Formats: sequence, structure tokens, C-alpha cells
Amino acid sequence: HHACSGQELHAGPERGVDQALLVAQVQDALDLAAITRRLQRLAREGLDGRQHAEVFFGNGHRIGVRLLQLLRAVPEVETHLVLSQAGGLTAAQELDMTRSDLEALADAVHNPRDIGASVASGSFVTDGMVVAPCSMKTLASIAVGLSDNLVSRAADVVLKERRRLVLLARETPLNQAHLRNMLAVTEMGGVICPPVPAFYQRPRSLDDVVDHTCVRVLDLFGLADSAAAASPLTVRRWPGLAPASAA
Repeated sequence: HHACSGQELHAGPERGVDQALLVAQVQDALDLAAITRRLQRLAREGLDGRQHAEVFFGNGHRIGVRLLQLLRAVPEVETHLVLSQAGGLTAAQELDMTRSDLEALADAVHNPRDIGASVASGSFVTDGMVVAPCSMKTLASIAVGLSDNLVSRAADVVLKERRRLVLLARETPLNQAHLRNMLAVTEMGGVICPPVPAFYQRPRSLDDVVDHTCVRVLDLFGLADSAAAASPLTVRRWPGLAPASAA
């Protein structure tokens, strides 16, 4: 604003030329920024017109499974799944689902040791990544940029490309290392999103609790309403407390 003040506009012909060039450069920069945003949006949609989202979970978790089910119903979204060996075992224990059952819910499946997978590169454009649930080991790996497997490498890519990273941290109580790692990821642009039950919604079942968490996660990507329109999912928005009735 100072460079374009009225006082400097009348400082002489040379000053006026300099300012004209400055205005032109600013306009060029604005045009370039608009073009860049357009290209990024087109790239995010992909050549097939679909958005790309990543869902990773190392422990076969009910919330991660539900997210895959909901996103599968949204035709414009393509999901990529990384499932660890422990995740497959836990899914069988918690959900009576086989590894094949889980992998069938995703559009693409990657081996957690495959550092050469598409999602390991920033040139493969996605809307972001969800780690559901996120162990404290995975959190620590992401916090220090270790990239020792595909999950932490893909998370590192999401952070460096300034995309959305959501970690459903699963641990309690938390020690100092956990809290420091959460702060580090937050400072890098990630979102720590513990799956905390919302009892103000008056859930009637565990499925209600899981769905509420999924809605909160999908809201972070702007996909909750699309998922609700394509599947039996109720998105309940908090309307505020009703005014107290007169005594």
C-alpha cells in the first residue's frame, strides 16, 4: 500500500514509470496465481475427473473401515489404502473381516513397504490423507519426517505439498512425547483429530458414535454432505441449545 500512495504517484515521471511497471508485475503475479490455482484444481480432480483421497490405517479400525465404505459410495472420489500386517490381524479380531474384505473397499491398495507407490510422490495429486487410527509410533515417525514406510512417507508428501493430513490419534493417557509430536505435526499443518465420542448427539449405538467421527473427518475434506447424499449416513449439525422455557 505504501508504494502506491498518492504522494509517490506524483514524485516525477521516472517514479511513475516504476510504479506502472510495479502494477503490471503485480497483475501478472495475480494472473499467474489464478492460473496456478486452476491447474491445481484440475490436477486434484485427476485425468478421469475424480478426486483422489488417501486412507491409511495400521490397525484394522472400525472408523477406517467406515470411512472407506462411505467414500466408496461417492463416485467422484478415488481412495488409496495402505493396510499393515497388524492391521489385517486386528480387523479379523475386531470386525470379523479378512484382509481381502478390507482391500475390496478401496479403489487402490498399496503395500506399506512399497516406497515407489504413486502416493509416495508429490506429483500424484490428492486431496489429502487420513490415518485412522494413528498409533503413537506412526505419529512419531510423521513428526520427525522419518519416511520409513509408505504411511509415513505419504504423510510427509502431504505435508510438504500443503495438503490436508488428518491423524486419528489413538492413545490414552498421553505422555510428554505424544503431546510434543502432536504439536510438531500441528505446526507443520496437520490436523490431530482424536475419535472423541460426542454425547451431546445422544448416540443410540456404537454405529452412531463411529458415524459422527466419520462426519467430522469428512467435513475436513468437504466430503461429508457428498457422502451423506450417496449412502445411508445422517449428518447431524449442532443447532445450538434451545432457549430455556419460561418458569
